[in-house]
Amino acid sequence: MATQHLSSALHAPAVSPAYPMAKPGYGKRSAPGQEPRTRDDFALLPTRERYVAGFVDHLPDGAEMGIKQLAKQLPLYGQQAISTSLKALSVAGHLRRIRCPVGAGDETRWVSRTFWSRTARDNEWWNTYLATETATQTAAPTVTPEAPPSPDLAAPAEPPAPTPVPHQRTPHQAPDAEPAPPTQPIREATPSPAYLALARLGRDDHRLGLSADDCTALEPLATQWLDRGVTLDYLTNALTAGLPAQVDSPIGLIRRRLIDKLPPQLPTTTPHTPTDTPTPARRLLVECTDCGRPGQPEALPDGLCRPCHQTHTTGGQPSPDPTQIAAVKTHMANLRTLLKPV
Repeated sequence: MATQHLSSALHAPAVSPAYPMAKPGYGKRSAPGQEPRTRDDFALLPTRERYVAGFVDHLPDGAEMGIKQLAKQLPLYGQQAISTSLKALSVAGHLRRIRCPVGAGDETRWVSRTFWSRTARDNEWWNTYLATETATQTAAPTVTPEAPPSPDLAAPAEPPAPTPVPHQRTPHQAPDAEPAPPTQPIREATPSPAYLALARLGRDDHRLGLSADDCTALEPLATQWLDRGVTLDYLTNALTAGLPAQVDSPIGLIRRRLIDKLPPQLPTTTPHTPTDTPTPARRLLVECTDCGRPGQPEALPDGLCRPCHQTHTTGGQPSPDPTQIAAVKTHMANLRTLLKPV
């Protein structure tokens, strides 16, 4: 007859098939390199923490890891007990809560994830793994798969053969008919910015009044200025600054200034970034398992911030800072002074 081994620890409840899953990108994530499941998993943990750890370990990746949801599934303990158990599991090296940026540019948002390891890990292992996880996300970004092309659109339809047009006879032209005069080139309906800038000079200052032919003759020189990156205001100021009291030849003065004051070629405002420049890696931020304060992995040993870690190690509230005590005493003294009758 087989001997039955009984354990004092509570057995983890079976995971309901309807257990809610978190939104895409959130929830539980299993760390790599875990040992196979055995009956002695979490044997060194207290009864409550072993009960919660056994339930979390059987949850699938992507399951919701909120305290409220876990308390609904574990009726033996409330939200405060679940929160305390998760903090203990974080100190034991089984759990880390992190924040991760996803997206690019203005579409960036922060998501929360909970990494779980059945095998207890130390702080050095977690810090190294989180750095590796960041490098993996940067090297392999999520790409939205394109929809396969429709079979009907796989090959473009061949264009219909052109319909043959019967040959048409050219009407006979009388010998005394005069040939049509060649068409003169017609100027574009919308003049160029350089032409408009030259035409406005006479309206801004009567000494620089130009005719239509003058603007057409000077337009190529003014276009060279605009091609070098200057604005219309810059061009107008360069042509109108320091004019003499009387201008005998406006076209001669403006032509001389357009040639002599031609600005240098300006570089582009947005330098071209080489395509092979690596994208800076985004580091994961670890959340304090107790209060949720984010920080670098090295600054949160055991997954806890400094005040929460001190509270957990000392078993009570952390001692207040002496400077805070002095500030409170000074504030109370000022209040007493204000309450004194005049």
